[in-house]
Amino acid sequence: MIESPGLLITVVAFLLVLGPLVFLHELGHYAAGRWFGVKVDAFAVGFGKEIAGFTDRHGTRWKFGWLPLGGYVRFAGDMNPASQPDAEWLQLPAAERVRTFQAKPVWQRAIIVAAGPAVNLLLAVAILGGFAAAYGVDRTPATIGSILPGSPAERAGLYPGDTITALGGRSVDTYRDMLMFTALRADETVRIDFERNGAVRSVDATIGAVSEPDRFGNVNKRGRLGIGPSSPVFMPVAVWQAPVEGVRMTGEILRGTVDGIIRIITGRISAKEMGGPLRIAKASGEQFSLGWPALVTFVAFVSINLGFINLLPVPMLDGGHLMFYAIEAVKRGPVRPQTMEWAFRGGLALLLALMIFVTVNDLGTFGVWRGLAGLIG
Repeated sequence: MIESPGLLITVVAFLLVLGPLVFLHELGHYAAGRWFGVKVDAFAVGFGKEIAGFTDRHGTRWKFGWLPLGGYVRFAGDMNPASQPDAEWLQLPAAERVRTFQAKPVWQRAIIVAAGPAVNLLLAVAILGGFAAAYGVDRTPATIGSILPGSPAERAGLYPGDTITALGGRSVDTYRDMLMFTALRADETVRIDFERNGAVRSVDATIGAVSEPDRFGNVNKRGRLGIGPSSPVFMPVAVWQAPVEGVRMTGEILRGTVDGIIRIITGRISAKEMGGPLRIAKASGEQFSLGWPALVTFVAFVSINLGFINLLPVPMLDGGHLMFYAIEAVKRGPVRPQTMEWAFRGGLALLLALMIFVTVNDLGTFGVWRGLAGLIG
């Protein structure tokens, strides 16, 4: 029986996931800016008409928009999207101009911009490290405990007791490492390095594909070798080791994200796998219905992706600003305003096109297009 968390739970869960992440992201920019003496004119969570807000003693307007799908920090002197000095900026009194974002050296501007994504990644490290300290970490070895009859592993000649050491040239330390590698590589042929009775061997195998429906009716295609684990091993983690484990697990998720993007770009994974805010909202409701541990883990996952996406070198994103700051540092002078303007126009067009594409994907996931086709037919 397919379960549904319901519209109300989905909306509440989505706000619980995205709202704090956007707030913390912008708080990173805000804190770094204040640290370097930049005046903050506005701190906004959400877009659209302001529904609530206040002005603090530093002159910053804290406001909340009716559409909670983003946010921004507006620093003093930010008179254009590229944060470039212009005639209006030059007309400011010297005492005010020194407190503007553009007046700061390039390394300080870079830190201010990078602080937002950095906070998202640090939050994920804290969450995952906390779970590691509370529940331990999975250290089940990549030793084959069982093999599914007729599976790719059986056809490749693997046997229980063999220990997988690498897949496709990438080292494998645990059974979880193996699952994460194969999940994104359905129908791909890879080299399997393994040990059998102390002897090092290798064999090529084509990873199988399985489609698994979950309790919410979502059907996910995943790669599978058909290998069962040996006895599960969960290792306790001391509190002082938790940050290290948090960093390691965050790195694993980042590597999986990069792998997924590369496979979408190269056509090995369907672009339909790309999702946007609607799919995040749906997943938020589903994880909320599974309990707080599942929801908090999902928050960590979304936080990692939010930080990573914002670091991509695309104009309009934090990574685009950092790219231009790197160019400025190398050439010892700012990029020409006309170049910046066209770059940011192109970045905006790219982001709008991507948003339309993922929204179409999301609506397809919800069956909207099939329903319309049925009505037309």
